[in-house]
Amino acid sequence: MTSGTVYEGGWTLDDVQWSKFDATKVEPGLLAAVKAASLVEYNAADYVTYLKRVFKDSGAGTLAALDRWGGEEVQHGRALGRWAEMADSSFYFEEAFARFRTGYKPPHFAGGSETSVRGSRRGEMIARCVVESGTSSYYSAIRDATAEPVLKEVAGRVAADEFRHYKFFFETLHKQDEPDLPVWKKLWIAAARVSESDDDELAYAYYCANVAKADETKIPYDRAQFAAAYNRTATVLYRRHHIDKLVQMVAKACGARAQSWLTALASVLLWWMLCLRASASRASVAST
Repeated sequence: MTSGTVYEGGWTLDDVQWSKFDATKVEPGLLAAVKAASLVEYNAADYVTYLKRVFKDSGAGTLAALDRWGGEEVQHGRALGRWAEMADSSFYFEEAFARFRTGYKPPHFAGGSETSVRGSRRGEMIARCVVESGTSSYYSAIRDATAEPVLKEVAGRVAADEFRHYKFFFETLHKQDEPDLPVWKKLWIAAARVSESDDDELAYAYYCANVAKADETKIPYDRAQFAAAYNRTATVLYRRHHIDKLVQMVAKACGARAQSWLTALASVLLWWMLCLRASASRASVAST
């Protein structure tokens, strides 16, 4: 297992050792995935606006913490985007983001509803814990997979931030004065949020990041095609310990024991599914 440096919060772009960039160690598939991730992270402002509507009367401390969370997510996007521009001189981060932001507009971001799409504030925080579990594991996987020094550092910093974000949302979950949710409801919310990873956000981000604007007519956006392209690059990054940690974090958010046999079984099943998906992706590439 690769652990690497444990980074403190509060870092800035100036803290990254950009001078250590090594173009010979950039892997094209990983570069494509990082480009897409940079756009998703940079789009945090809409999430902040939505969450501040849902938690509008939760106190100044919670609202300020949501602003800090959003600011750190935006910084993640800038850091990943800067690295991608160093790795690929044809990639223009701000231009790709503008296209992504124009085309990706979830209805609950645009509306003025003060009710969570998860049905309650507790449900919203469970969903956020699921996301932070996933991103913490994902950037840990990138850190461990890449040999490029700057990406290893950036991914390590982002992974550490995402783990701290998980702790913030977990604590916020348990501060709510709403009635606790039954276990089946918590699991349903978590599963629903996981299933949303196949929606337009990642697929469209991958498209905007990796298909030039000049090629849009020749290569139109197709959700299934670009979701599959993203998955081909992402699934091969994970190792078993990344999945174990992800499942334990999700289980904890749902009120289950992180070290139970059911959690261990869920981890085995998820790892098996990822291995099958990665194998299918490799076979698909080999046949083309």
